[in-house]
Amino acid sequence: MNTNLYIARRIFSAKENRNNLSHRIVNIALFGIVLGLVVLILSVAIVTGYKTEVGRKVIGFGSHLHIVNLNSNQSYETSPISQDLPFLDDVKQIEGFRHVQIFATKPGIIRTDDEIHGVVLKGIGPDFDWSFFQENKVEGEPFHVQDTVRSNKVWISKQMADLLKLKLGDDLFMFFILPTESVPRQRKFELAGIYKTSLEEFDRMFVLVDINHIRRLNNWKNDEVSGFEILVSDFRNIDDQEKAVHNLILRNTTPDGPVLQVVSIKEKYRHIFDWLSLLDMNVWVILILMVLVAGFNMVSSLLVIILERTQMIGILKAIGARNWSIRKVFLYFSVMLILKALIWGNLLGVGICLIQEYTHVLKLDPTSYYLEYVPINLSILHLVLLNVGTVVITMLMLLLPSYFITKVSPEKTIRFE
Repeated sequence: MNTNLYIARRIFSAKENRNNLSHRIVNIALFGIVLGLVVLILSVAIVTGYKTEVGRKVIGFGSHLHIVNLNSNQSYETSPISQDLPFLDDVKQIEGFRHVQIFATKPGIIRTDDEIHGVVLKGIGPDFDWSFFQENKVEGEPFHVQDTVRSNKVWISKQMADLLKLKLGDDLFMFFILPTESVPRQRKFELAGIYKTSLEEFDRMFVLVDINHIRRLNNWKNDEVSGFEILVSDFRNIDDQEKAVHNLILRNTTPDGPVLQVVSIKEKYRHIFDWLSLLDMNVWVILILMVLVAGFNMVSSLLVIILERTQMIGILKAIGARNWSIRKVFLYFSVMLILKALIWGNLLGVGICLIQEYTHVLKLDPTSYYLEYVPINLSILHLVLLNVGTVVITMLMLLLPSYFITKVSPEKTIRFE
């Protein structure tokens, strides 16, 4: 039998100590650990959820990787490339790629009787993945793109529809300024769908349209596009997969062919992903502060318990117990207190996360935060790391106050009443 653990359990479960001052101090320490763990769970779940949701929406508009003409740079007036690249099948075979689709972009202006609004047309082909816009659909149905017949249907955002006072089924007119023509070209479209992502920067700009319209406006051939969008299975591997595509392009570059480049979504919208990366610093600051607060609470509690149990320490020393053996009694006792606090902290933290996940009771201003409610990303791995980290760091902090046990004299403490 582990004698040290047995004594620690007797101290932990002793009913006569519940009216002592140390019991109140211990309760305060337990409350501090519970509150700290709840804050840590919520902080990690909210920050990772926020990064995931905002990143997912940005990727929904632009995919993970782009293969484009080097002359296109960051402009929406792009230089065309052929959609029948000889190495395209090799690109699709790269491990981790989920989908490859063609696209084209073209700046334009929507004009109604009362308003005008500058937009970017995103031309989509028959291979377009509608899943993201279906998830964020307000109303309408996807339109089908064919190689022979142009569709006049478009999708715009709810923000754009409200601004221009348009509703589903309405006609809208767009104007396009071409460098070779003095008079803007006009096209008539039918509003077939409305989406809402709450990413104001993108909602007020992008219009989904048949790619054949952009080909016609730019005087491109039927097989020319702005580039290819690539969706990957795991965002964490995007850098390695960008290198794989880049190396494949280099191996297949010819002197008489276009110079191609691969651009990741992190590079194209660097300002957004750099901002999201800064959120990690907030989590680390909160984590360090909360763990330190929990540790100091337990240090003060352990010191009070040691002072209260001085006579017991003296008796244990008198019957031959070693200092480290007695220190382990109080360390075991501290572990029991910490585990009790962790149980309550996990129950409260996970409970609040689940309530928010399924009810969305905590709302956000989408104009400032890009989301309508506080997102939650509850991970088992994060919970395990938070709990283990709290226990390990707190116990390391308790090693120093437990050293005071070595200073207790058996002769003085046994005589003391």
